[in-house]
Amino acid sequence: MIIDHCEQTISIKIVYFGPALSGKTTSIKALFSDFGKEKKLLSIESTVNRTLFFDYGVFIFQNQEWALKIHIYTTTGQDFYFVTRPITLRAVDGVIFVIDSQEEVYERNLISWKELISYFNQEIDDLPIIIAFNKQDLEVKFNSIDFLKEIDYSRYKNIDARFTSALKGEGVIDCFEDVLRLILRKYYNQKLVSTIN
Repeated sequence: MIIDHCEQTISIKIVYFGPALSGKTTSIKALFSDFGKEKKLLSIESTVNRTLFFDYGVFIFQNQEWALKIHIYTTTGQDFYFVTRPITLRAVDGVIFVIDSQEEVYERNLISWKELISYFNQEIDDLPIIIAFNKQDLEVKFNSIDFLKEIDYSRYKNIDARFTSALKGEGVIDCFEDVLRLILRKYYNQKLVSTIN
C-alpha cells in the first residue's frame, strides 16, 4: 500500500497468480467487463493469445477528498517466462490464486502454490490471499477440500477460498471484493488506515 498525502491517494496492488491456463487472464477480463472497463485493461500477449508478461488495469474509487487506486495484474503462467513472475509480485498487497480445477492438472496447481509461497517466506502467513477454484462449470473437478488440506490452509492468517467460473463471469467480483476486504482489514489492524466517522 502506498499512501500519498500530497495527492491524497491510496494505492493498492492485487495480483492474479496461478498455473498456466488456469484462467487468470479470463478472470481479470471478466472483472473489468463487470465494471464496464474492458477498454482500460492492457495485455501483453503472444501471437497465440497467451500472456507474455502480465495483464494490467486500474480501478479508481473517489470520494470528496481521497482516491483509492487499485492496480490489478496477472502473472504469466508459462514457465518459459517464469522470471517475470517475482517482478510482477513485488510490493503486492493481495493475491487471487487462480486454480485450474480439472483433475488432471491437480499437481500443477500444487507446484504453482509452492512457487508462490517461495517468493514470500514467512511473510506469506499474513499476505491476503483468495484461492479461486476456477472452472467450476466443468463436470469433472478435483475435491477442493483435498487441495486445502494439502497446502495446510488453516496455518495462514489472511486467506479465504471461493468457487469461480471466469468464463461465465461467476464469482469473479466476489473474489475481488473479498481480497480487498482482507487487505483493508490487515492495514486497519496495523493502524495504517482508519475509519472516519
